[in-house]
Amino acid sequence: MDPYVLAILIVVFGLLFDYTNGFHDAANVVSTVIATKVLKPLSAIVLACVLNTIGATNVSAVAQTITSGLVDSLAISQITVLAALLGAIAWNFITWYFGIPSSSSYALVGGLIGATWQSVGPSEVIWKGVIFKVGIPMLLSPVIGYCMGLLLMKTLQKILEKKRKENYLKLFGNFQIGSASIVALAHGLNDAQKSMGIITLGLFASNMIISTTVPFWVVMSCAIVMGLGTASGGVRIIKTVGFSITKLETVQGFAAEMSASVVILIASCLGMPVSSTHMIVGSVTGVGAANGIKSVRWEVMKKMAYAWIFTIPLSAIIATIFSCLFSVFKVF
Repeated sequence: MDPYVLAILIVVFGLLFDYTNGFHDAANVVSTVIATKVLKPLSAIVLACVLNTIGATNVSAVAQTITSGLVDSLAISQITVLAALLGAIAWNFITWYFGIPSSSSYALVGGLIGATWQSVGPSEVIWKGVIFKVGIPMLLSPVIGYCMGLLLMKTLQKILEKKRKENYLKLFGNFQIGSASIVALAHGLNDAQKSMGIITLGLFASNMIISTTVPFWVVMSCAIVMGLGTASGGVRIIKTVGFSITKLETVQGFAAEMSASVVILIASCLGMPVSSTHMIVGSVTGVGAANGIKSVRWEVMKKMAYAWIFTIPLSAIIATIFSCLFSVFKVF
């Protein structure tokens, strides 16, 4: 197939992945503020949509990690990038359908590893980058989110223990709008960068650009499409994160959002494509545990943990299957 046509397909599927990221992962951004009834679902989704878009327009080091930090950008082909995207998109739809808050970030990483391994071999995967930029942050981020959520919630409980509950719930409701806004900005700053990175990688493999620097039109396209995806909502995942893990009030919602946003922003500066899903879920679990271990529905957490463990390998397998099919049937 004509390389120009393949380049167009990469851009289209890259933006489709970005869209699925918006309605899949952005559900995490609004789940807590909806659960505490500070904002109605439509208002929360509009807020997240606008701030996700603004956050996405600021290019961070995460995009560069995707373009050149995980696989050898000189070795992979257009077909490799396309198979990676299809693997990530398929996993996003599967987990969204079942209401499982898995990570779009790690689905894309898994897809990229699987497609690269199958098409050009494991030696073209930059394993040091995979381990230090993805593997270690993937394991530590929910733990850090849990610990920060627990610590912040315990601190707030100590400060508020002698105050009347009705006096501070409304105040923290206002605070929570601010903290939810920061999470939305952080999500756009980190998550949209993956779509920018994979599209740029595809354009580089197509010889459409001479370096892996993200073009401005790619930045703006991904920012707008992620905003549209966020506007579509993600009701299944909102229910899981906001209502199934623990009971949330405005104080807990504020603590969870602030804990998650701090880590996501730091990771974005360090070029680590962490999962907003892992961060929000870890933080929500931490603030719930501040009221006692029994305040958390650990069965729900166990199911999520399984999804997290299998995201990279299963999305890699799906991408490998697509890559094999393209090769065997010479689809492209």
